[in-house]
Amino acid sequence: MSDASEPRMPKLTRNLPLIAILIVAAIGAFTLRDYLSFQTLADNREALIAFRDANYLLTALIFIAVYVLIVGFSLPGASIATLTGGFLFGTLIGSSFSVLGATTGATLIFLAARHGFGETLGQKMEASKGTIKKIKDGIDENQWSMLFFIRLVPAVPFFVANLVPALMQVPLHRYVISTFIGIIPGSVVYTSVGAGLGEVFARGETPNLGIIFEPHILLPILGLAALSLAPVVVKALAGKKGL
Repeated sequence: MSDASEPRMPKLTRNLPLIAILIVAAIGAFTLRDYLSFQTLADNREALIAFRDANYLLTALIFIAVYVLIVGFSLPGASIATLTGGFLFGTLIGSSFSVLGATTGATLIFLAARHGFGETLGQKMEASKGTIKKIKDGIDENQWSMLFFIRLVPAVPFFVANLVPALMQVPLHRYVISTFIGIIPGSVVYTSVGAGLGEVFARGETPNLGIIFEPHILLPILGLAALSLAPVVVKALAGKKGL
């Protein structure tokens, strides 16, 4: 092997986990979207309930594992999985399982990205000057606020919220804590919808997955998002460097 190729191998090796995630995500987007759907849940609801009643602990473990895979590989069906959690376990337990699975899966993406191109890009941003350096410094000074903000705002895609912190070299513990707490409101909303699916199935209807954007749900969540930025505003008003 020539000397010119030696530096490339470690870089490629570091990126292998993220490359694998992207490949599986692309394949899943085309092959699983018709299976991880509300109709699939409706068609198999009786079998799922029967299996849960006979194997509650095993059902819970399988559910969490599947949720980790869906989030960890950015597969379609996270919303359906959350609904299923509510349908099988109720709002409180179902949302707990969903948050645990989503946080674990998101952490896998974060670690894959951070140890791949995230580390290199973060070092380049840190060594840069001018506007890019100012933006990174501003985010670094307000990491907790920014992490909670991107988790609480429903318009921010989950995959984006997983990658951005990796590029900004956010410490793992901050990422995990902010992810776990930040996704609770949205998870509880969708899980509560899933808990009422029995009546929805009985009427032959489909659940309202846009409920999170209804004013009585969205405004409190946006209020939490605004509250997460309060420290940034306080710093700015105090004359300190903000975003």
